[in-house]
Amino acid sequence: MSTPESQPTSEDAASVSKKAAKKEAAKQEKLRRRQEQEALAAATRSLAVDDEQDPLAANYGDVPLNEIQSKTVEDVSRWTEVGALTNTSENRSVLIRGRAQTIRAVGKNMAFVVVRERGFTVQCVATVQPDTVSRQMVKYVAGLSRESIIDIEGVVSVPSVEIKGTTQQVEVQVRKLYCVSKAAVLPINIEDAARSDAEIEKALQAGEKLVRVNQDTRLNNRVLDFRTPANQGIFRIQSQVGTIFRQFLLSEGFFEIHTPKLIAGSSEGGAAVFRLDYKGQPACLAQSPQLHKQMAICGDFGRVFEIGGVYRAEDSYTHRHLCEFIGLDVEMEIKSHYSEVMDIVGRLFVTIFDTLNKTCEKELEAVGRQYPFEPLKYLPETLRLTFEEGIQMLKDAGIEVDPMGDLNTEAERKLGQLVLEKYGTEFYILHRYPLAVRPILYDALPR
Repeated sequence: MSTPESQPTSEDAASVSKKAAKKEAAKQEKLRRRQEQEALAAATRSLAVDDEQDPLAANYGDVPLNEIQSKTVEDVSRWTEVGALTNTSENRSVLIRGRAQTIRAVGKNMAFVVVRERGFTVQCVATVQPDTVSRQMVKYVAGLSRESIIDIEGVVSVPSVEIKGTTQQVEVQVRKLYCVSKAAVLPINIEDAARSDAEIEKALQAGEKLVRVNQDTRLNNRVLDFRTPANQGIFRIQSQVGTIFRQFLLSEGFFEIHTPKLIAGSSEGGAAVFRLDYKGQPACLAQSPQLHKQMAICGDFGRVFEIGGVYRAEDSYTHRHLCEFIGLDVEMEIKSHYSEVMDIVGRLFVTIFDTLNKTCEKELEAVGRQYPFEPLKYLPETLRLTFEEGIQMLKDAGIEVDPMGDLNTEAERKLGQLVLEKYGTEFYILHRYPLAVRPILYDALPR
């Protein structure tokens, strides 16, 4: 007779079910890859025979390596970026280059290929036509491997219905297509890597098995993972943040400095530094440019900033701690009151938020599809709270905190929630004279 401890629990059954689902999904993915490789090989063999009889064979095919080499200076303005293809390009002949994201054949006379370049996608259509596109060419297009780099010459047309699944609402009617670099069978599919957890869970509940790309697989195939719309968006948004930060501070009379990252001792005290040997002498990676920024102010620089690497050997696994990150550092002299710093900080962040919402709309949307988030709530003029006001709000909510100490993470999260409910903003400045001016981005909810 089984004891209660030996009987399988519902959690055990669920765990076994999940493992079985993952195993089956991996098996199906392996089978799909093998079939895709076999189909590609078969199409290549078939085309070798067909090309001999195709009078339009010069309009398509793999570009030989010696043809890719630089030989003569060419006018690069003849190329059109995928992101520049709009309704105004209608009836214009264009030459584009990008990756074959998806390929779909419709019978023997038509094939669709979605071309992606730097996050922008456009649908291209190869249709059998006298003197331009042959059946063999359509077959060649249908046999392309995904993520291959291809060149397409064609004419832009504007369809009467919305094109789903592409960023550009135009089509390119293919006249010529050449494969510049053929991709092998991929270890991961971009569409699999671009799925959100919510989409995968929803499919599982409906009995459908979708491939989940785990973090170790992403890191082992980082070049492919970079190509997902969300990652493209993240890196472009990061670039914009640095640009806005620099432009705003330059307009406010700051200038950029570059401080050492390899130094003799810790820059902020404590033991959380990466220590190393520098030609027989002890050294460490800089925790912060703080000391050098202060030297710059004492050297009559007035207002300085830096965008640079920061290294901290903190033994922590919270989302607020990173061993290496790019720091946006500011230092300025104060004329009469520390509110001058709050003026700069408040306007800086609002400028960053406003500009990102205007210039990175597509990138934010792409990130949100894979990692859903609510738009940031902030005020045109940044809210300022004294430390005493923050303490009182917490006390009124029944939370006791030390009025002479600092806020821990949980108290700060609770205060952020109270501020959001009362003032409708997730970003505010908490200040306490003469100790600190602290801009806070409320993160009680996962972002």
